[in-house]
Amino acid sequence: MAQVYFTAHLRAVVSRTPVEAEAADVRGALCGVFEIFPQLQGYVLDEREALRRHVCIFVDGIRLANDKALDAPLQRTSEVYVMQALSGG
Repeated sequence: MAQVYFTAHLRAVVSRTPVEAEAADVRGALCGVFEIFPQLQGYVLDEREALRRHVCIFVDGIRLANDKALDAPLQRTSEVYVMQALSGG
């Protein structure tokens, strides 16, 4: 199963990391995580279920383009990192 990791800020919502997910793509993996931690969805996806602008996804060490990240395929051994960028000065 793919392993889904979250940054410290999102771990306030997700009580454990990594979370195992059986899925063919990032969207499926995240949907599986949202079933366990439904409150996380609003931090990661917007109201159209698109990836929020300030969320970055890495799969197996490669940063994915924001508009293509959810459809990226996963292997059984993939590591998915979900990072929420913080802005400010």
